[in-house]
Amino acid sequence: MSQEKNTFDAIIIGAGMSGGWASKELCEAGLKTLLLERGRNVEHLKDYPTTNLRPWEFEHRGGLTAQERKENPIVSRCYAFREDAKHFFVKDDEHPYIQDKPFDWLRGYQVGGKSIMWARQVQRWSDFDFEGPARDGFSVDWPIRYKDIAPYYSQVEKFIGVSGSKDGIDTLPDGEFLKPFETNCVEEYFSKVIEESYDDRHVIYGRCAHLSESKPEYVAQGRGRCMSRTVCQRGCPFGGYFNSNSTVVPAAMNTGNLTMRTHSVVHSVLFDEELNKAVGVRIIDSNTNEQIDYYASIVFVTAATLNTNLILLNSKSKRFPNGLGNDHGLLGTYVAFHNYRATISGEYDGFADKTTEGKKPTSHYIPRFRNVYKQETDFLRGYAAGFGANPIRETSSEGIGEELKNNLFASHETGKWRVGSHMMGETIPKASNRVYLDDTKVDRWGIPLLHIDIDYDENDEKMIQDYFREMTAMFEKAGFTNIKTHDNGRNPGNDIHEMGGVRMGKDPKTSMLNEWNQMHLCKNVFVTDGACMTSTSTQNPSLTFMALSARAAQFAAKEFKEGRL
Repeated sequence: MSQEKNTFDAIIIGAGMSGGWASKELCEAGLKTLLLERGRNVEHLKDYPTTNLRPWEFEHRGGLTAQERKENPIVSRCYAFREDAKHFFVKDDEHPYIQDKPFDWLRGYQVGGKSIMWARQVQRWSDFDFEGPARDGFSVDWPIRYKDIAPYYSQVEKFIGVSGSKDGIDTLPDGEFLKPFETNCVEEYFSKVIEESYDDRHVIYGRCAHLSESKPEYVAQGRGRCMSRTVCQRGCPFGGYFNSNSTVVPAAMNTGNLTMRTHSVVHSVLFDEELNKAVGVRIIDSNTNEQIDYYASIVFVTAATLNTNLILLNSKSKRFPNGLGNDHGLLGTYVAFHNYRATISGEYDGFADKTTEGKKPTSHYIPRFRNVYKQETDFLRGYAAGFGANPIRETSSEGIGEELKNNLFASHETGKWRVGSHMMGETIPKASNRVYLDDTKVDRWGIPLLHIDIDYDENDEKMIQDYFREMTAMFEKAGFTNIKTHDNGRNPGNDIHEMGGVRMGKDPKTSMLNEWNQMHLCKNVFVTDGACMTSTSTQNPSLTFMALSARAAQFAAKEFKEGRL
């Protein structure tokens, strides 16, 4: 294939959320764009094989076999790796990596990436989050603030569809919301108790990327309203929740400017010493092992946090012997994640005359309230939390045949409710939490294996204990009983929120990317997935990834058209 046929205006590595948004923006701006995906194509509707199956239609009733658990000790710890969605996950033996410390690297290699199986919670950051590192001195200052990204949050929310409530909370800015799904009486009760008991704490409806109502723009996307089936990890036949392969990738394809190439394992970004810029991307065809070079004026690296680090570390040249843009040795360091280890449960005896009918695709949410306005604890930063409540139902499994069937159908309410919460704690980016390439071990395509050297620290342990104390007190104020706290011992990575390694910052000496997600030392390379994050905050990060991707892609398109890239 000639170089001319292999040349585009832009190349994007990875067809997940970030890459999907970059492709949509660049293609709509008129740039001829190549979207590279290391996995297979997953077409909306066509490639959701389990989406309409009933529980009894699964050979193992939705569970995993003992053999599957034995062969996949890492990915089987993921909540969504079940019989109905296991085909969307990377199996443990398919793409190995090296754990210097225990780390669950959970991946989805296909068009759509992990956006097919994600938990769909979407919260904006506020200035309290962007200013966090500057206030406490850990990490480096973000080069942007809320006002810089707010318009792009709005753009993304309007396109993907976000169900939410206007809450007027300064720590969690309101967005462009569709109507909320109905919440139950205990969730509303707990919210009211906390509002009356605290000035700085809120229990709100969890904002989620679901179409709670239909609008012409969603009909035009081919999407219908969410039916609250809560089997979203299978792929939704209605398009009721956002994933990349049903929305942004087709939007890019519809422009006529997108070329998509699957089964393309990216080896490295190509750097030209004379031009002093990136000139393209080298891939290995995963089926044929053929090495192919593609060329472009712009490269977006959005392969998901750790793979983005891997690709850039492997992008070596005379100018950058330690990885692209890595003069200072920061590439692959200051990786952080979210701490999900702490949970709490309880029961409530009120509302014995109430029950629930059906499901909803979200829970309630408690925004961060620790160390927001001042440093008030012996640990840095803080945590958010989820909250949910459901009636306790008793079912008898006694009998055989018709008697058993009748007993199963005769479940009854106990009059009690089960309540629960989980913590999502912000971990502090540290140089010691890092990833790096092995010197000798390679994968089946000759690419060095990635070492992951990431762990909890004392700050995380103190935060867990504070969550236990504070949430226990909040549960007690609401009259909940049988309160139990639990440290589930999750490994880092099991949160699937790893961030950093190619962080944004103001100073090229202490960061990799500028305020436009543009590499300081290689201006035509952009990184807009989780690798770009300077700190993690406490919010689910996907909305911020998408907003940063839209913002950077619009900037890159403008720079390209004006001849600066």
